[in-house]
Amino acid sequence: MTCYQFKGGSGTSSRLVSYDGTEHVVGVFVRANFGRRAELVLAGLSLGDALAADNPMAERSAAPRGAGSVIAIVATDAPLLPGQCKALARRVTLGLARTGTTGSHFSGDLFLAFSVGNPGAISLGEWDRDGARGGYDTLRFIPRGHLDPFFGAVVEATEEAVANALVAGEDMVGRDGHRCPGLPRDRVAELFRHRLPERKAR
Repeated sequence: MTCYQFKGGSGTSSRLVSYDGTEHVVGVFVRANFGRRAELVLAGLSLGDALAADNPMAERSAAPRGAGSVIAIVATDAPLLPGQCKALARRVTLGLARTGTTGSHFSGDLFLAFSVGNPGAISLGEWDRDGARGGYDTLRFIPRGHLDPFFGAVVEATEEAVANALVAGEDMVGRDGHRCPGLPRDRVAELFRHRLPERKAR
């Protein structure tokens, strides 16, 4: 798997979101296998031109540039309805866009979200001795008008999960000697140091 024509793979990240006195976790798993080198953006810094060198994939024409796939799974313990989980899954694309991709026509993408909130809330529907079902099941869920912080958590965690996959990647040599370079972490750190203003002396 390659990500922006560097070694890609699996990345994870999470955020904490507080609602009504309870802290909920929003976690994202990303299988990063997409993107062209020229598109790469990390933490708002465009790196495509600065990291254009050492790109063996650009010299091969086995697949269209940008081809690949992205699989992202969003998991949360916040109590949400299925339609709300679907809305979370849609926000994955915003997090991916922050890393520079515009979504290749040749990239197959799959985004899923689920909630493990409301444990035990759905019963087996037992019948009482008189043959009638007793009572109702009850689900709690966060009102739709309060989901924005959860949307933001998905976007941030998706962006960071892609970055984590890149940072963890190492140079790899595959079949027929095909080489995929890992992200040059020292070079990236240097580029960020040059971007950041010098701290003022206290």
